[in-house]
Amino acid sequence: MSTVGRLMKTLATAGKPAVRLALAEGAQALVLPHGGRVLGLYAADCAENFLWTNPALRTAKGTVALFASEEWCNTGGDRTWIAPENDFFRPDYPKNAQYFQPRQLDPGAYRCELKDGGARLSCDLVLRSYRMREDVRLRIVKRIEPTASPFHQIKDAPWVRALSFAGYTLRATLELRGKAKRSVAGMWSLLQMPHSGRMLVPVRSRTKPSLYFGTIPDGDLELGEHAIRYTMRGAGSHKIGVKALALTGRAGYLYRTGRVWALVVRNFAVNPSGTYADFLTDGTCPGDAFQACSVSDAVFGRFSELEYHVPAIGGATGLTCCTDASQVWAFRGSLTAIRRAAAALLGSGDVESVCEY
Repeated sequence: MSTVGRLMKTLATAGKPAVRLALAEGAQALVLPHGGRVLGLYAADCAENFLWTNPALRTAKGTVALFASEEWCNTGGDRTWIAPENDFFRPDYPKNAQYFQPRQLDPGAYRCELKDGGARLSCDLVLRSYRMREDVRLRIVKRIEPTASPFHQIKDAPWVRALSFAGYTLRATLELRGKAKRSVAGMWSLLQMPHSGRMLVPVRSRTKPSLYFGTIPDGDLELGEHAIRYTMRGAGSHKIGVKALALTGRAGYLYRTGRVWALVVRNFAVNPSGTYADFLTDGTCPGDAFQACSVSDAVFGRFSELEYHVPAIGGATGLTCCTDASQVWAFRGSLTAIRRAAAALLGSGDVESVCEY
């Protein structure tokens, strides 16, 4: 049985069935309705998941225990949350002692349908804005579908042929289903990958990111003229954010398994005129459209998150609906081929050292 098949069987045994989605170039994705996420992404010639999944999912016993726990069930993969985090995840805001993932959002009650070569996930929910003290009725609709490699027009180049590829497009809609006089809500995508890699964030000029929490070790955060490089290997939890105005609309994550390198890139829309709603717990620094979070602890595990936000709806925005489309492109191959891919997609002028950490 394949790696994907074993994971599907384990999830089904725990009462959380997943669906397999065929992608371009023989790749495949594993879509988990519980939590409304892409749990796995696999190239045609490799059984290894590009994304991080909770180690508990390796066994039937661990999977059953994970879903039975009263703690938030972090299965891994690519999920969608709603920002601002302080409004919906901190019940006693402006105090920050409590943090609770609203279960109506994650895992939610997603409906899943396979149609026209893609997977459609939809969820109706009500979130409480603790800061604004009002309920917000929302509908989330997500469609996962195949996408071509960004290198499909130069597929005969030797370094492109040396890469394994898997990718998908995520089309998402957030709709306000009732009145929200004061509250805003914005889609927030979080892509989890194995820990101890390097996040590469192209920027238009030298930019100092916001620090949400944690203390990043000396040397792990490098600020270049046109790139932020964040080596995500420290213990504990650390998070940074970057304003929409500075972003180019792509970010990538490099990691390796033995001698084989992987590069996962997210291609997303940026609108500096939009209302990016997330902010620090002290009420400062709204406007971050990109975030990177490093987690290495005994509670949630060890993973790195590539996160991006969509401009919010509701409140003073006057908007009741928004749509978004992003691509996830994942590659695996030699250091030489991955360097070429990183330089082409992320615009790194420092190709020789981009993978050295």
